[in-house]
Amino acid sequence: MNTDPIADFLTRIRNAVAANHRVVEIPASNVKKEITKILFDQGYILSYKFEDTTAQGTIKIALKYDKDTKDSVIKDIQRISKPGLRKYAGAGELPRILNGLGIAIISTSHGVMTDKQARAENVGGEVLCYVY
Repeated sequence: MNTDPIADFLTRIRNAVAANHRVVEIPASNVKKEITKILFDQGYILSYKFEDTTAQGTIKIALKYDKDTKDSVIKDIQRISKPGLRKYAGAGELPRILNGLGIAIISTSHGVMTDKQARAENVGGEVLCYVY
């Protein structure tokens, strides 16, 4: 039993990047699928595939690396709101990561979105993680 599946999701990506893996497999959930779509749309991962072969399903993520330096596009990915200490931010106080170079992934009443989208829609919510 896992008490924080989103932290497990982020840790699997972080570990795969540290080990220079090309593909990482993660157990699926709806929130994890939404975070994966955001990572793809923002250019942090190369591609993804949702497989429903088991009851829970899995997410296969192809990690993205720089062609010249062979460094990962994801420099750091960290969990902010934890089960023991939730972090919420209103529409006016959403965080800016690296002065706009990174993204914060926010869970709002309008769905999971980046901090820029939440600012545009003027909604706040739970700050799930930072990616840069």
